[in-house]
Amino acid sequence: MMPMLISGRVVTDRLDWAVRMMATIRSLPLDDREAFLADSRNIWTADACLRRALEAIFDLGRHILVKGFGVASGEYKEVASALYRCDVLNSGEAETLRVLAGYRNRLVHFYHEVSAEELYSVSKNDLQDVEQIVVAYRRWLQAHPEKIDKTL
Repeated sequence: MMPMLISGRVVTDRLDWAVRMMATIRSLPLDDREAFLADSRNIWTADACLRRALEAIFDLGRHILVKGFGVASGEYKEVASALYRCDVLNSGEAETLRVLAGYRNRLVHFYHEVSAEELYSVSKNDLQDVEQIVVAYRRWLQAHPEKIDKTL
């Protein structure tokens, strides 16, 4: 596979999507556990938005690898390793993304095992992990403008 330019449109769309999903989760009553758990809409919103934010950061990671480096990756955990090998992420960020890959797989394939309590805890305490990856992608993209196709 030959490296090409990374689509600026895909970058903007996926980063904006992840940020919007995190903002929606943060708008839930995270300071009041009882209120969060009492309304099932909070639980479903947290689940859907977290899953979509994770999909967005993995989709963008794959796009960066394929277009920017000509590297195909299979599993989501492999995306983290490949982004580290390509110097897009540092080792700590790659480890965070690897953990997020496992969580994404739980949300998608073992959804029946993810409790409302767990979704509350993740929403309240762990969103910064997703935000860390968004910041890392932005940092790398800003440092490599020559790799981005800015045309629509």
